[in-house]
Amino acid sequence: VSFRDDEDAFKILIATDIHLGYLEKDPVRGNDTFVTFNEILDHAQKNEVDFILLGGDLFHDNKPSRKTVHSCLESLRKYCMGDRPVQFEILSDQAVNFHYSKFPWVNYQDRNLNIAIPIFSIHGNHDDPTGADALCALDILSCAGLLNHFGRSTSVEKIDISPILLRKGRTKIALYGLGAIPDERLYRMFVNKQVTMLRPKEDEDSWFNLFVIHQNRSKHGATNYIPEQFLDDFIHLVVWGHEHECKIAPSQNEQQCFFVSQPGSSVVTSLSPGEAVKKHIGLLHVKGKAMKMQKIALETVRTFYMEDVVLADHRDLFNPDNPKVTQAIQAFCMEKVESMLDNAERERLGNPRQPEKPLIRLRVDYAGGFEPFSVHRFSQKYMDRVANPKDIIYFFRHREQKEKNDNDLNFGKLVSRPASEGMTLRVEDLVKQYFQTAEKKVQLSLLTERGMGEAVQEFVDKEEKDAIEELVKFQLEKTQRFLKERRTDAEEEKIDEEVRKFRESRKKNTEEEDEEVREAMTRARALRSEDAVLIAASSDEELMDTGMKGTGDSDDGLPATSSRGRGSARGRGRGARGQNSTARGSSRRGRGSTSQESATSSRTYKPVSVPAKNMSIMDAFRSLKPDPSLNSSKSYSEDIIDDSDLEDISIVPSFKVNQRLSTTSSLSKRRSESQTSRGVDFESDEDEFDPFKSTATSRRTK
Repeated sequence: VSFRDDEDAFKILIATDIHLGYLEKDPVRGNDTFVTFNEILDHAQKNEVDFILLGGDLFHDNKPSRKTVHSCLESLRKYCMGDRPVQFEILSDQAVNFHYSKFPWVNYQDRNLNIAIPIFSIHGNHDDPTGADALCALDILSCAGLLNHFGRSTSVEKIDISPILLRKGRTKIALYGLGAIPDERLYRMFVNKQVTMLRPKEDEDSWFNLFVIHQNRSKHGATNYIPEQFLDDFIHLVVWGHEHECKIAPSQNEQQCFFVSQPGSSVVTSLSPGEAVKKHIGLLHVKGKAMKMQKIALETVRTFYMEDVVLADHRDLFNPDNPKVTQAIQAFCMEKVESMLDNAERERLGNPRQPEKPLIRLRVDYAGGFEPFSVHRFSQKYMDRVANPKDIIYFFRHREQKEKNDNDLNFGKLVSRPASEGMTLRVEDLVKQYFQTAEKKVQLSLLTERGMGEAVQEFVDKEEKDAIEELVKFQLEKTQRFLKERRTDAEEEKIDEEVRKFRESRKKNTEEEDEEVREAMTRARALRSEDAVLIAASSDEELMDTGMKGTGDSDDGLPATSSRGRGSARGRGRGARGQNSTARGSSRRGRGSTSQESATSSRTYKPVSVPAKNMSIMDAFRSLKPDPSLNSSKSYSEDIIDDSDLEDISIVPSFKVNQRLSTTSSLSKRRSESQTSRGVDFESDEDEFDPFKSTATSRRTK
């Protein structure tokens, strides 16, 4: 089939995992992602493609910096806007394809925009929707009219993938997309037949079906990947994002008969063997149901050379008993690095657009009685010649595994690389691994490893500062309710046994546990939104209060009351830091507060249905023991608020305003001081940690 300048042929540029903003603060590698992104868009412009298709992870960070967003907008405006007409039309209902957008239509059909090259993109696991409004960085580009974000699924129970139907001449493409979803959840939904790919009613066999997905393709665990067999067999081509190794040439799945193209990343984000493969993007030609993938090598990608050394294989050179063996190993490693640098220099001579300093990685297996030398001293010699001087040498010791049968040696085990190099470890995996290997006294007895892992991932990746706290409270509540319903005797041994059984039952029911985590994360996002509104409101009240002071009010009663309100709130804020109160201070005090505090906090914060204060299981059980004189159906976590105190506050409006202001300010002050005393500053953009500053602050706190 001839694809050249045919009115019926689609020409599509395909790329994935661009990771804009990766190492943007690095003085050497900071601009690599932006330079390569410009090269990709330049190829699209020169080849006059119909559209660009991105497979997720356009941004490296979930909340990209202003520099990253600005550079992205600059590139998109430079290369994708213009007068060149778009040659294809959209036949599907765009209100369905872009139903979550405020502008539910493709950008090139907007009368206020002049788009020459439309971009269609799904989100990846790095730039997925988060927060109370479930927005992601791609939604900003979509709202600006520079990109079309599709493939977004809002339901966690059932996914219906509706295609974007494109037509150019006599060629019709059904473009399916599915943004990144946690692999275990999507795996389970495929198994339970909860994922449906909708097909056009008219001439369903006349469409070229193209599917874009961003999930694990290689197996990282029992259900931590998506097998190709899960996908429907009517698909013609799958563009697979997330995997960084470039395998862009379409390979056929023998069982399902479709082809899979894995473009890989356009930047090296980990010093692993898969990243050392030459980086490419693809130019896909589609005519009727025929297709051709043309590979385009990226010239601006920083070269990456990698080599492995097993010291035990060189017994003729190195003797572990020799006192100077370490110097000999160091000289040997220097020869290897110099050899890789020579190869990189020769490659760069043929391509002036390539960055000057290469990436070099030498992995040394020192098993067999050898000792590693100083990596820092070694790296000093290459500071001006290598882009990653601190990571040149990686020492590891491979454990020898005895095989039962010498004839059935598993050669894959003998040459396998260390786990830290072969794959990117996820936060929840680290949490699970920690508790599996931890001592018995620090094992989880109430929470589950899965739930804690999810909460820690939200805390680290999505900056949900309340995620861990809300999960702990939610699971504590649920356990307390379970114990109350079982009417267990108030003996520590029996309660511990019931808690252990309850925890095991929850671990087996993964769907219920996922629901728990989602509920806790929803609470955390809602709480963060409330805090943001309250802090903004307190800032406005500060300005208003300052203005009132400047007018010189002659009323003697109100200023005196206001000053008393501020003083008492400050004193309470300082005192509360030393108490074992709920983690958010006055926002959720219940019975343990004074009546004045309860009234103030109830008028300032939206109540959240959590226990009034942190307590152990035994304390909670004793306090919740049913009393025959009380109504047993009454909720044990109900908050009691004295109405008389509310009336007292409402008489003097100035007192209420200042009380709210001081409560909010003391809340934020307690947060910042408690974070600083732990040596963590969540509000600062600084990467460096000052131990002297942390020590001084913690002394003041004590």
